[in-house]
This record gives sequence, structure tokens and C-alpha cells, in this order.
Amino acid sequence: MEEEVMDKEKKTILIVDDEQHIVDILVYNLEKEGYNTLQANDGLTAVDIALSQKPDLILLDIMLPKMDGLAVCKRIRHTLNVPILMLTAKDEEIDKILGLELGADDYVTKPFSVRELMARIKANLRKAEVTSVSNANNEKTENTNKIVVGDLSLDLDKFEVKIKDEVVDLTLREFEVLKYLANQPGQVITREILLEKVWGYEYYGDIRTVDVTVRRIREKIEKDTSAPKILITKRGVGYYIASK
Repeated sequence: MEEEVMDKEKKTILIVDDEQHIVDILVYNLEKEGYNTLQANDGLTAVDIALSQKPDLILLDIMLPKMDGLAVCKRIRHTLNVPILMLTAKDEEIDKILGLELGADDYVTKPFSVRELMARIKANLRKAEVTSVSNANNEKTENTNKIVVGDLSLDLDKFEVKIKDEVVDLTLREFEVLKYLANQPGQVITREILLEKVWGYEYYGDIRTVDVTVRRIREKIEKDTSAPKILITKRGVGYYIASK
């Protein structure tokens, strides 16, 4: 771990990868963009640094010695609510990466474009900052900030979702997707719009990220995911919340 004094005004990013040349490239580009960096080359060290240093964002490779990235993500998520971007060479891992049991915010497939990765990092940091400010403001307000559509109820102050008064446990990203759709019941929202408005990407990002997140939400709020009644797909277009 670096011994240098961190600039408290800068955001700190923990880079976790066992390939040192990738770490070096990321450190160079992140510091050029004005971020502090921390490094770990194995999963156990990553957990120790994350819990002790509490970085603002974590770049986490899946294939790691001592403890793999999926286990690291799960361990960190028990304590920290910071954006986690998974770095993976396995495209098909997206289901696990964005899965409810892990709670990663995003993934980037190797080999990645540094420009794209920087855009993803900025978008996730921006989203986390907005959410943090929103939470701080909501602590001082009465709990009346709700969206109710049929059996679906979202408490925006508590970040709580209920279906017929039963609380459903969603990740922050899942909550944000559901909130965006529930604010416009009956209106079909394209995947591209969701990617831009919820993830914060304008030109970057994989549409499958939206599909996987929607599927995870359905697994939690629908009785029958093969015949959803709340979160509906408009084939070839996007998604909407049923208005009744």
C-alpha cells in the first residue's frame, strides 16, 4: 500500500488486479485525472485496504489470488456502500457480477478502453455523490416522499420498496431503476434512456446491464417472472411500470 499522504480533496480509488502492468496503467491514468489511488494485487489485501481506507470507488478484477473478485465484492458490500466496478475478461459473468447476492454497480470487459473506463468511473462517482447528498437532506425531512403505483410503493426517504406492504430488499442501483420507471407509470422507457439517466452514461455502457438489472428486480417484486404484472417489457423498445 502506498505510504504517500492522500489529498483529502481528491476522490480515492482502490485498484485491485493481480496483473501489475494493468495496475500501473490505471494508476497513471487515474492520477492524471486527479484521483488518489490505492493498490492491491490479491483479494485478501483488497478487503483489508477497502475496510481500513474506505475508498470512494473500487475497481475490482474477478480473477484474483487468495480470494476471487466476486467473494471480495460480497465481503466489502457487508460493510461499505461504495461504487464497485468489476473488471472481467468473461463476458458471460455479467449475471453474477450484477447479481443480488453481490451488489456490484457495474462491470467493464477486458481489454477495456481507458477512455470508456474513466467515463464509467466519473458517472458512478457522480451518482454516489448525488445519492449521498439526497440521503443527508432526507434525514431532516418528514417521511412523506413516496411513489405509489398499484401494489408497488417506494419510500424515497428510506430507500425502501414494498409490494403489498411487504418490504423488498433492493440494491441501490435496482432502487434507482425502479424509481425512474415508477415516476412515469405506463410510459415505456428505452434501455438507452435508463442507461443514461440511472447509470449516467451518455455514449458508453452495455445495454445488457439494464436487462440484467431489470431481471433481478423482477425476481424480487414479481410472483411470476415469466408473466410480470408490475415491471413490464415492451418488446423491442424498453420497460414500463404497469399503471394499475
